[in-house]
Amino acid sequence: MRVTDPVLSVRGARLALGARTLWTDLDLDVAPGEFVAVLGANGSGKTSLLRAILGEHRLSDGGILVDGRPARRGDRRIGYIPQQRGQDPALRIRGRDLVGLGVDGHRWGLPLPGRERRARIDVLLASVGGSHYANAPVALLSGGEQQRLRVAQALAGDPLLMLCDEPLASLDLRAQRVVSELIDRHRRERGFGVMFVTHDVNPILGMVDRVLYLAGGRFRIGTPDEVLRSEVLSELYQAEVDVVRTRGRVVIVGAPDHTHHEHELEVDA
Repeated sequence: MRVTDPVLSVRGARLALGARTLWTDLDLDVAPGEFVAVLGANGSGKTSLLRAILGEHRLSDGGILVDGRPARRGDRRIGYIPQQRGQDPALRIRGRDLVGLGVDGHRWGLPLPGRERRARIDVLLASVGGSHYANAPVALLSGGEQQRLRVAQALAGDPLLMLCDEPLASLDLRAQRVVSELIDRHRRERGFGVMFVTHDVNPILGMVDRVLYLAGGRFRIGTPDEVLRSEVLSELYQAEVDVVRTRGRVVIVGAPDHTHHEHELEVDA
């Protein structure tokens, strides 16, 4: 892959689930090192887009290329960070075991030798600041600590593209900041593209290059200043939506079916 080639290319994509079309005629390129926030109403197809890229949903029309090749299940070029979810306290898997799944998960044939595997896991744990709880049961860790481990797991395959599906959900503000900054630092250092699904863009807006906003089967792509505007969101939702900018903040009011009808988004003043 040349540095200028997109790590992700979506062309003429349409996804229908049953009789309902989530989005259609979607064209999107994500460049190496680019951070794209995926926003929109509940049910607009944000997570479904990630699943299509992961090869878990088959498009109704169009195509998806990752590094110039068709998207497929188990693609080691893609890292994936899911939502933080509670763990069964009876589950005794340790932090290093969770990261080890990422080291082993894409391999065919013989695994890495034990010493090399342990060294690789130790490097990944250190890269997310998780070395001191490497041997602790995952179920006993905080949500932020668990998400650090999932970042390490997603980095294990040296991905070209990182898909983040609400990775800050259920985290407190401090943990949101730590996890989002961790993802951002690694994408800058390693040069992978990021697709980051979120309901609250506050923790990441300073990192975002472009926004993909999905609503009502329609979409808009552009910088945050280009997309997060009253006229743009009103057209998307086919309803009156007010975007008010004051003191370096943005308040979005009236977006139908959106979890954050009246949420504040950090923007540059």
